[in-house]
Amino acid sequence: KALAYSIVFVDEQTIDTINILQATMQGMRQAAFGMEIVPDHILIDGNRCPDGLPAGSRSVIGGDAKSASIAAASILAKVSRDRRMYELAKQYPQYGLENHKGYGTKQHYEAIAQYGLQPFHRRSFLKNFHEKG
Repeated sequence: KALAYSIVFVDEQTIDTINILQATMQGMRQAAFGMEIVPDHILIDGNRCPDGLPAGSRSVIGGDAKSASIAAASILAKVSRDRRMYELAKQYPQYGLENHKGYGTKQHYEAIAQYGLQPFHRRSFLKNFHEKG
């Protein structure tokens, strides 16, 4: 059982401005500082840790398979993102977000081609859309 957790969403404009890696690092910092309890140590799933965390940290490649804490955090992140996609699907039903969760599937690209881009679309991810669409 978790003593504390923090879920952070980094918006599309930030991702497009500073890139996905830097936005991920920013989100991890925000999540670490947003916890009600300051952790003793922070495990990061991946190959690098963001600077400026409130405690010591260690990156763990394939961490969700090696650490119950990282696996739990991955589940929280996935469930939170899926819930966000379900909410967006209510506002934009023509995109089928409840099915592909915003991933670059054929269905999603076809919907973009037919209905255009919306505010939730990351422009940096779609820069090669015309080549795929």
